[in-house]
Amino acid sequence: MQNHREEHTADLVDSLKRISGKQLSPLDLLPHDDLREKLVELILSGVPPGLPSETANGLQQLRDALASEPVQDLNVVVFGGGTGLSTIVGGDSRSSSWARNPFSGMKSLFPKTRSIVCVTDDGGSTGELLKDLPLIALGDIRHVLLSSIQLSLLHELYGLTEAEATRTVSLLATVFNYRFSARPENSQQLLRDCGLAERNILPKAIQDGLEKRISLLFDDARLHNTLSRPHCLGNLILAASIYKRIPDRYDNIRLASEPVLVRKHLYRGIALLCALLGADELAVLPCTSVPAQLSLRYTNGAQLNGEYKSGHTHRGYPIDRAFVNFCGEPDVSSSVFDLIEGADIMIMAPGSLYSSLIPVFQVPGIADAVKKNHKALKILVSNLWVQTGETDLSMVDPERKFHLSDLLKAYERNIPGGTRGLFDQVLCLSLKNVPATVLQNYAVEGKIPIYLDREKVRLQGIVPLECGMYSPSVLLEHGVIRHDAEQFSLVIRTLWATFHHVTERGAAPTNSALITKSHFLTTSELPSIRYRQIRDYLAGISIELRSQTGKDDETLREILQDIIWNHKDIPLAHLQLVKGIQCIETEEWKRNQKWDRVYSFFDPYDGLLKIRQDQFRTEGDLEVAFLVALGQSLLGDYFQRKEMLPVTADGIILGKAYHLYLKPLAVRDCYLSNEDLSDYLALARMVQDPDDANHYTRLINGEEGFTPPGLLFGLTYAWYLDNRFASHIEYKMAVMKVDHTDLIPEQVKMRSRRESLIVFFREVVFGH
Repeated sequence: MQNHREEHTADLVDSLKRISGKQLSPLDLLPHDDLREKLVELILSGVPPGLPSETANGLQQLRDALASEPVQDLNVVVFGGGTGLSTIVGGDSRSSSWARNPFSGMKSLFPKTRSIVCVTDDGGSTGELLKDLPLIALGDIRHVLLSSIQLSLLHELYGLTEAEATRTVSLLATVFNYRFSARPENSQQLLRDCGLAERNILPKAIQDGLEKRISLLFDDARLHNTLSRPHCLGNLILAASIYKRIPDRYDNIRLASEPVLVRKHLYRGIALLCALLGADELAVLPCTSVPAQLSLRYTNGAQLNGEYKSGHTHRGYPIDRAFVNFCGEPDVSSSVFDLIEGADIMIMAPGSLYSSLIPVFQVPGIADAVKKNHKALKILVSNLWVQTGETDLSMVDPERKFHLSDLLKAYERNIPGGTRGLFDQVLCLSLKNVPATVLQNYAVEGKIPIYLDREKVRLQGIVPLECGMYSPSVLLEHGVIRHDAEQFSLVIRTLWATFHHVTERGAAPTNSALITKSHFLTTSELPSIRYRQIRDYLAGISIELRSQTGKDDETLREILQDIIWNHKDIPLAHLQLVKGIQCIETEEWKRNQKWDRVYSFFDPYDGLLKIRQDQFRTEGDLEVAFLVALGQSLLGDYFQRKEMLPVTADGIILGKAYHLYLKPLAVRDCYLSNEDLSDYLALARMVQDPDDANHYTRLINGEEGFTPPGLLFGLTYAWYLDNRFASHIEYKMAVMKVDHTDLIPEQVKMRSRRESLIVFFREVVFGH
């Protein structure tokens, strides 16, 4: 093999020298400036028509040499998550059309392709699974596993022809992507519903293996709850494959408290399922065996936990930092490090900027291991489209969309030690030959390409390579642009063939504001433990409803459990002062109807959240009302009395003075410490009496409105969790988006107060 490689390299070098040695090289007839881009164009589009025969023959010989580059023994490692990673490896296995051509992509040309997968997903079926089982997120692993099935292995293991293998993979895609919302009665019903009851399609070993795993969902008490939630069956099959190896004497509570009991069975369960289905045993590896949670901090200072929530809550500010909260000491399989050390090619797959690659490289040791491998070709694959909530706003200029240099800066800021040594080239999808009408159709849908600012990218130390690696047939047939697995693998083979012969690099990068391990290595509670604690808490509080709400106690507890679960920023300690929920009939609601449009509050006298009856009609209204009242509850039973007194001069009423008298510290019941409460009241523009530390005042001019400190706290609490929940606070925070000037001192003060209030809620209230 080595001699063959050396002979082929000599032929390739001779072809390049012959062609480029001419005064006007035939390569000059190809588009692009970079030699690698020219060669990729030659591979993807062929020799341009109309050239003299000698020129055409020379280019064809070069194309043949590139196309015959031996790559089948190369070790390839791909990093990422979800759709982007699976598309590169073998096509998007969740697509209805995937099963028509399931054996293309990197795995076809590079059979030793392995994937290291992100595990911070917490939406959909994966999120439901985290409620019950002390496991990592399995959704992306399932997705990539299917895409990693190889024709050669199905033939080797089961003697399948290509047609038989295609039918097998088609049924596997149906089974693994099957979703249910109602609990199946038994395993036989589930087998029928997902299509596995139809025999003689799958090899017997695969059929038996899947049936056993599905039966385990019903037979293993630890997995029972999963069947009562909406799920993707492939995730449950993966979970069963892991639990199949864990002795049943270890229940989920024991497994949650001793993660080492899960770790080795996790890796082995995934490997055995890979091998059963016709993928390499190490085809799919999680970046860590420890459950992890994504946390994003925005440029306005607010910080949110949870990947799904971050992708669906539009804060209106660019993301500044991404952090991963690990549920324990991050563990990485030795196989991950072995694969990285032995890799010839490493690819950072396209995907969500902050929820795909960055969480992988924040796992301690992984980024360093990649940087220590100096022999590998390392390529970052750029996203094609701007993504709402992640790459729709630039930190450099929030008024414009993301440029590629912005994406690289985000990686530089959020990967320990920066990106130098992590990748040398960034691969971008060229849209030069895409009809304008297609791009216009995408723009109507809100999809805007990430702009390639080539020179800025070079100054960041990365070589940008623009290639047309999309499927022309899909574009022609459906008018859509997607990374094409087959085209992509051809591009990578071409770049590998030229890797040792083209030495151009970008400029030396300037590393600034880099994070280190100590900046991101934080811990959080295991999701399944938190979910159980929420359930136990809600079971112990009182519920007082009215029949007009249309809800019973049990239904309300379930709704509240989901609200608290979905807002992962809420520490369970925030619930400690709340003893129950009380519905107040609309006609009995005594609060100020003119000024107060908030229909919930915390009553410190009985510890109940009081919510007006009409707020129970929709879950959205109930969520806002609950969160505002919950926020108010953190102040607890903190005040002695409140009063509003007129302010007069010469018999003219100039305004009002709001007086707040705190309870003595010894009898005060408040979530905040005395110092924190004092800081908050100052942020609420309350002035402390120099002669009485428990007396605060606030002057209100004329007929101006006023938001009392308790209500402001509740509204800000709800706003922090989701800025759509408190328009009043969102309006106040809008001043932070205005270009301020020192010519308006009050505006500077106001902005500073808003920033300080957000920092207070982030650090003191939510503990970020």
